[in-house]
Amino acid sequence: MMNVMNTFVRPSSTRYLGSVMARASTAAYHSSASAAAHEYHGTTILCVRKNGKVCMMGDGMVSMGSMIVKPNAVKIRRIMAKGSDDPQKGTLVGFAGTTADAFTLLERLEGKLDEYPGQLSRSCVELAKGWRTDKYLRRLEAALIVADENVSLEITGNGDVLEMSDGVISVGSGSPYALAAARALMSVEDMSAEEVADRAMNVAAVGLG
Repeated sequence: MMNVMNTFVRPSSTRYLGSVMARASTAAYHSSASAAAHEYHGTTILCVRKNGKVCMMGDGMVSMGSMIVKPNAVKIRRIMAKGSDDPQKGTLVGFAGTTADAFTLLERLEGKLDEYPGQLSRSCVELAKGWRTDKYLRRLEAALIVADENVSLEITGNGDVLEMSDGVISVGSGSPYALAAARALMSVEDMSAEEVADRAMNVAAVGLG
């Protein structure tokens, strides 16, 4: 299991940042796709923010149709802040869905962060606008979790940018297991963000079988 952790200093607030609607419908990241496409099938990406720290974890499985073709893919990336080498100023991004689509959205997010430096929420809203209204982007099948020192967000293909009130966000087919476990563990005072995420990911792995 791949584990990326970073220590930040400010907790998040509870906000619904908006939804961008379009007439054309879009498929969810876990919907059926071509059997020839590489997919992050069975993916679980979990982000936990607790006591001023944030930890993002994900599995490494990649499938082609029903066959697992790679067990150690890196599904979490760090985007460094423009003009800074300080990892504390960077942005963590975790993604689930079809591989090419996930990387396309990652590149778009990097562009938005360059356009709006230090404004992760605005960058995500602008990405969501394009995702829902652009003829090409709205066909992409993926989901993203992004986090910086201030906020953790989920970006969906429906044009939603969501921030959870309890500091726990998860995407992927294993997310119901990971979310339930992480939320239950958040009340354990002596557990760090990393410990909560690690135990919740183990629960998700068992749940997915």
